[in-house]
Amino acid sequence: MDAADNSDQQDSEHKAEQSLLWLEEIEGEQALDWVKRQNAETLQVLTSDPRYQQYEREALEILTAADRITYGTLRGDFVYNFWRDPQHVRGIWRRMPRAQYQQKSKEWELLLDVDQLAKEEAENWIYKGVDCLAPDHDRCLVELAPGGTDSAVYREFDLPSRSFVQGGFSVPQAKSNLCWEDRDHLLIATDWGPGSLNSSGYARILKRWQRGTPLSAAETVLETGEDETFVYPVNLKHNGRQSCFVMRGHDFYHFTFYLVTAEGTLQQLPLPQKCSLSSLFQDQLLVELKEDWRDFSAGALVSFSLSEFARTGEIANILSVYDPGQSGTISQVRSARDAVYVTGIEHVSSQIREFKLTDNAWQGRLLPWGEGDVISISSSDSSSNDLLMSRDGFLQPGSLYYVNFQEGTETLLQSTPARFDTNGLTVKKSFAVSRDGTKVPYFLVHREEIPLDHSTPVLQYGYGGFEISILPHYSPLMGKLWLEKGGAYVLANIRGGGEYGPRWHEAALQENRQRAYDDFFAVAEAVQHQGVSSPKHYGAMGRSNGGLLMGVTLTQRPDLFNAIVCGVPLLDMKRFNKLLAGASWMAEYGNPDLPEQWEFISQYSPLQNLKPGQAYPRVYFFTSTKDDRVHPGHARKMAARMDQLGYDYFYYENIEGGHKGTANQQQEAMHSALEYLYLIRQLS
Repeated sequence: MDAADNSDQQDSEHKAEQSLLWLEEIEGEQALDWVKRQNAETLQVLTSDPRYQQYEREALEILTAADRITYGTLRGDFVYNFWRDPQHVRGIWRRMPRAQYQQKSKEWELLLDVDQLAKEEAENWIYKGVDCLAPDHDRCLVELAPGGTDSAVYREFDLPSRSFVQGGFSVPQAKSNLCWEDRDHLLIATDWGPGSLNSSGYARILKRWQRGTPLSAAETVLETGEDETFVYPVNLKHNGRQSCFVMRGHDFYHFTFYLVTAEGTLQQLPLPQKCSLSSLFQDQLLVELKEDWRDFSAGALVSFSLSEFARTGEIANILSVYDPGQSGTISQVRSARDAVYVTGIEHVSSQIREFKLTDNAWQGRLLPWGEGDVISISSSDSSSNDLLMSRDGFLQPGSLYYVNFQEGTETLLQSTPARFDTNGLTVKKSFAVSRDGTKVPYFLVHREEIPLDHSTPVLQYGYGGFEISILPHYSPLMGKLWLEKGGAYVLANIRGGGEYGPRWHEAALQENRQRAYDDFFAVAEAVQHQGVSSPKHYGAMGRSNGGLLMGVTLTQRPDLFNAIVCGVPLLDMKRFNKLLAGASWMAEYGNPDLPEQWEFISQYSPLQNLKPGQAYPRVYFFTSTKDDRVHPGHARKMAARMDQLGYDYFYYENIEGGHKGTANQQQEAMHSALEYLYLIRQLS
């Protein structure tokens, strides 16, 4: 192709992209009419399949099962739980005393009925969470979002009276970050009006709001630049002591941290910009490093005296807590009253360690708990040594335990009954070799007597971004709607994730993004090479950043896959930084407005790499109109462009649900049925 032909092609592609910009009008009449037509066409095909009703019924039975685990949050003398079922579609918030919870009581005290609230206020409230003021936990900030968006309201709730506080703290709908400073003050970053948001649409000004005064009278504590990512207040607690901090995000991975002093001013912590504040234990602030610092390696957990820093403004004596080395990473850091507990993974296998501070040095031990399963701390309370611990695995249903490692006691509170038939299933962990020689771990779940004739339908899942580790959890919906029906499943732990700590993530940042995609393809090739399956029977699934992975999979290696579920995705990487929260992710992907960075982004951006005359599989796109994080225009434009080029696809856009894609269990059941029915139709 000569220069003139190349110029003509680029001009044609540019015009095609420009012709689709109307689909970025989220609530635009023309755009919504297009969405409704796409939804109708998809539903007409998939719901008319005689298997659809069974798939949806099985999914809903799992999602609404009365014997689901009632996971709790430890706060003071109570355990709190949020619960949804067919009678409480939006859910109820409730609590019971710890002793009753340990005794497996069913008698809950109702605190808030979200369905009733939604009915009274004629608003589609979706419960997002709650933040209670320690140590009494009698006042809480309840977060509610219309339709499940990231943008939400906050209202102060009084637990003794089980009612919202008249004249109490109330934050209008916005993307807000806030926390309690004390009973009469909040630290809050929200939409203060014109000029108060950054280029990502997040609040850039943090203020202190005093009880009894209007929100408009809050006093500025910190103002950040328009190109910075966020400003986030956080309080850390240990055994009755609380300290407040401010995290200032220059981008998604570089931060400046401040201690909020007793006088209400900010004192900057001299920490590396790539780290996170993990926990508070006695006088020690625990910090997880994301880059080498002083004599400590990226991925290590260290601590220092907070009172000494407050007095001197310096960090002189740094203590080593734990370094997982090159083969693992830290997942959770939780402070109990007398010890710190750290969960992590070693070659994608879970572990938990206990650390105690003795004579200004940390002493640790590996705890022999939950071996062979994925384990996590479901809840902890720094005023006691009690922990709620969960464990599960691909073929092992979830269990919840009330554990006290100091006393050496544990109580099995609840186990989920098996939701799918695991007879004859086995799990194998292997390594694929990527293009550059890197060994990439993956799990394969399949029938023990699997025929090696390349005929088995296989679904491969991946994410590969933002240092998020994807672990082999029990998935009842996938198990029931896929494994039980004869499919095999692959979990690919590709670079960009956090399975091997910061180094695994940084290996696929920006100009090295292609490595994550090469890893994903290498896993698929390894499985197919074993004789388990073949491209005709091989599918892939991913959401959000994983949806971008799916878009790249579609455009780069359609020869490897015959089905792709592309959920709430980023796909137009030329404009991602101009859509909703996209600008906040430039530290991950790069800046497409800079020619030298668009050069490498353009090599994989799915929308720009769609070509005519390709053997693309019939992809399934899904997104949400109410997703105010990843713009639904990504999926809309990709589908519309495929339509322009004459390709078949499925498209479904839920009108509510936020970035999750669904707002209640009925919608989730419907969507799961559509997904897995699409997969089995394509891959059988």
